[in-house]
Amino acid sequence: MAFTASEIAERLGGRVVGDGGIKLSGFAPADSAKEGDLTFAENENYFARAEQSRASAILIDGDFSSTKKALIKVANARVAFAKVLPLLFPPAPPTPGTHKTAIVAPSAEIDPGASIGPYCTVGERVRIGSRCILESGNYIGADCELGDDVYLFPNVTIYPRSRIGNRVRLHAGCVIGADGFGYVLDKGEHLKVPQIGNVIIHDDVEIGANVTIDRGALGSTVIGKGTKIDNLVQIGHNVVIGEHCLIVSQVGIAGSTRLGNYVTLAGQSGLAGHLKIGNNVIVAAQAGVMNHIPDGEKWLGAPAQPDRQQKREWINIRRLPDLIQRVAELEKQIEELQKLHAPRPQS
Repeated sequence: MAFTASEIAERLGGRVVGDGGIKLSGFAPADSAKEGDLTFAENENYFARAEQSRASAILIDGDFSSTKKALIKVANARVAFAKVLPLLFPPAPPTPGTHKTAIVAPSAEIDPGASIGPYCTVGERVRIGSRCILESGNYIGADCELGDDVYLFPNVTIYPRSRIGNRVRLHAGCVIGADGFGYVLDKGEHLKVPQIGNVIIHDDVEIGANVTIDRGALGSTVIGKGTKIDNLVQIGHNVVIGEHCLIVSQVGIAGSTRLGNYVTLAGQSGLAGHLKIGNNVIVAAQAGVMNHIPDGEKWLGAPAQPDRQQKREWINIRRLPDLIQRVAELEKQIEELQKLHAPRPQS
């Protein structure tokens, strides 16, 4: 699909400098762009490369000028980049209907505009909203609810009674609502505690491949509106994640921990159970959080602690070899002084 530079600028709330009538039908980095492509530049180095490329126009947010290319000036080039890609590369529209290999319970309610792909299983009393897409091999357990515009990539499993909001995307291999890890020691054996809660995922959430979200033991595990979860994340039972959080790959959150809004958990960080993490908190990569964290703080390390404190400790640890050497030299000097001033034996 092709648009003029002026049409794209209007969609992005920007303006064109140069030929606004030039046709654009693709988007590519400068080193692989061709005629008809739009590229973007957010610093002088990128702009120089973009200007020498074959791209027909450059998306910018800085004070650049060019006699070679049409420029589309916007407030933030990265935000505009995210907005223009769906315009130039729109997803293929779904084909409404149910594939002949799908198994759909008689009591399920599926909107006529939904698309149920090959080998999907839809359980009793499931409700699926408008324009939902189940690609293939999806399992939707009994009494689940899916809002509008939900997209399930292949082999997503949703356990019974889960509730999925609008515009949620679940990537391949996600497991939503499996048993929480709950056991109690009884007469030398681990007795399973039945997990009878569910999972609630609010609107505009995206969850990466092979993420597992356990249902609550009692009550719900909750993922807040607009939260984005990377691949290979484990979220334990009764965890509550606030709105617009970022959970990066290989994070683990133990049961009953609560996250505020706009929390960022960097890769491979781990949170113990029953913690309270405030709003706008950042937890650094591979941190091990064992304590509550107030609003707005950044924590590092394992066990994690506030960033300034942790950085001071790291600096002091790096100084240890020098300090050990200095202590050894001082001990040697003291030993020599002790020998020098030791009482002489009487003759």
